[in-house]
Amino acid sequence: MNLRLTDAESEALRRKAAEEGRSMQEVARAAIAEYVSDRPARLRRAMERVRTEDAELLDRLSR
Repeated sequence: MNLRLTDAESEALRRKAAEEGRSMQEVARAAIAEYVSDRPARLRRAMERVRTEDAELLDRLSR
């Protein structure tokens, strides 16, 4: 398989890999593994993150 990235995607991947001290391949494979993992669990985590990070806004909107 060949993965073609835009210049911006490639640069973002390069920066992330350097930041984490890993290869671009390792970072890409980890991202793919997370993406194809249990979607309901990812969705729950994302919903919890929004609920936590935007608690004040959600409270104001509920009034």
